[in-house]
Amino acid sequence: MANAKIIQSKQQAVDEITSKLRECSCTVVADYRGLNVKQVTELRKQLREAGIEFTVLKNSLVRRATAGAELTELDAALTGPTAIAFSKEDAVAPAKLLSDFAKKNDALKLKGGIVEGQVMNADQIKAIADLPSREGLLSMLLSVLQAPMRNFALAVKAVAEKQEA
Repeated sequence: MANAKIIQSKQQAVDEITSKLRECSCTVVADYRGLNVKQVTELRKQLREAGIEFTVLKNSLVRRATAGAELTELDAALTGPTAIAFSKEDAVAPAKLLSDFAKKNDALKLKGGIVEGQVMNADQIKAIADLPSREGLLSMLLSVLQAPMRNFALAVKAVAEKQEA
């Protein structure tokens, strides 16, 4: 009887992980080996404030979940101690927060992840983390759109000043 309960609880965990892998816009897999309790607590606090779930999972359960979610390319990243960050809203926040934390703490290593249903390796996750925020990108776009009008206004002003003189 105990085996049936254990199998049922593991299957329930696999189903939960599978649904998270399908629903989340960003999932980042990291190796936390070497972080002390204070560092892990600080990391969890930063992620929680951003609305990101960060949990340590057994690789075997995650492999079964990736098979169920048809994301088996992620299995290559599931070696050694594995912590996974799940975010349903922001597709960049987990990568950005974990990457920034890894820059300050050499013990945290990014292994890979899933962004908008695409499996990515550690380098691709770091590249996404280096992108500006949505607000930053919008401000860049706005300044590019304003530049021609600003230049035209300056040219008109220069012509008007020249004719006054």
